[in-house]
Amino acid sequence: MKIEPHLQVERISNARAALNIAVVTETYPPDINGVAHTLSKIVQGLQGLGHVIWLVRPRQPGADVATVNSSYQEVLVRGFPIPFYKQLRFGLPAKRELLRLWSRQRPDIVHIATEGPLGWSALQVARKLKLPISTDFRTNFHAYSQHYGIGWSSGAIMAYLKKFHNSAQATMVPTSQLQHELSHAGFKHLYVVPRGVDTDTFSPAHRSATLRKTWNADDASRVLLYVGRLAPEKNLKLVIQTYQNLKHRHADLKLVLVGDGPMRESLEKENPDVIFAGFQTGAHLAQHYASADIFAFASQTETFGNVTLEAMASRLAVVAFDHAAAGELIQSGVNGVLARTQFEFDFEMGVQTLLNNRELMLVLAEQACLSARSLSWRMIVERTEGVFHHVMRQHIQLFATDVTTAAA
Repeated sequence: MKIEPHLQVERISNARAALNIAVVTETYPPDINGVAHTLSKIVQGLQGLGHVIWLVRPRQPGADVATVNSSYQEVLVRGFPIPFYKQLRFGLPAKRELLRLWSRQRPDIVHIATEGPLGWSALQVARKLKLPISTDFRTNFHAYSQHYGIGWSSGAIMAYLKKFHNSAQATMVPTSQLQHELSHAGFKHLYVVPRGVDTDTFSPAHRSATLRKTWNADDASRVLLYVGRLAPEKNLKLVIQTYQNLKHRHADLKLVLVGDGPMRESLEKENPDVIFAGFQTGAHLAQHYASADIFAFASQTETFGNVTLEAMASRLAVVAFDHAAAGELIQSGVNGVLARTQFEFDFEMGVQTLLNNRELMLVLAEQACLSARSLSWRMIVERTEGVFHHVMRQHIQLFATDVTTAAA
């Protein structure tokens, strides 16, 4: 790997005090998206370290009951789907309810994972109660706006995000590249905390010859794989264009798209030879990863891109742009192939290089798998815990300074 992002997270103490952590999020399982998945892993890990979680989230459609036990309590508020990204939700403002809740049960720290109306009301209440606050920057809404006909609003969205996150004592970002970009844009108190991967779930051990047969692929075939939302911001047209340009030279080449989204119907009509595997989760998703050969990921709107790390753990040779997780974790020619951002020809040439050199493809895939094993969720959770303790210590020092100044 090119960098060690965890070195930027201060480890405060080996002594671990149990904390009451209020977590506020617009999305959480059973929602299925990268934000919900990552946050649930962090929450489970924090519980495993002895912390108590008070989680505030929107109520899901249908029967949705708050979970309550000795180390985890949920508070459900009203919410609605984001119009252009229905896998994520906005929670409606809940300022009065949160003020009552946190005045009665004062948390040690408030962690706000999303920047919607619910997140904003949580921020205002936490500031009013003088609670330590940390946030996550997880979704590039300002970048996504360019793909949904509201590009005119991206400047306003960015201004709002900056105001939101700069009101906290710390904002966690998944890559040093994003840290640099946001710092340049005026964001403060940025801490790099990468994401983890479950290497038991995502493993080459799940490769299936039976699944490959359903794709009409044998041992000699090469399977290109994409996993993710079938949506404009994922740059899927470049993946399909690459496949269409190369299949004439490589008759055994297959392209499998795993996922669903607004582009699926049109893409299926336009590309009858592409395999649309639909939405997959759990063991089925892991099997799809492990049964492919090359992971082709052309998105340049990710803040991280969990799928890149999952593909690496599944022993796939990854071709991606020098951006987000790929830019952070891949050293081109060592454990994957990086294309220069905005250079589509580089992307296609990267795939072609692997198709022309099977031995190189296998070597890069093996090295990718080894790289992924170093990013366990326990390590990521401990880094998150370290940021919480750092924020709390800074908050105590700031409060003590304010008291001293007032007394003088």
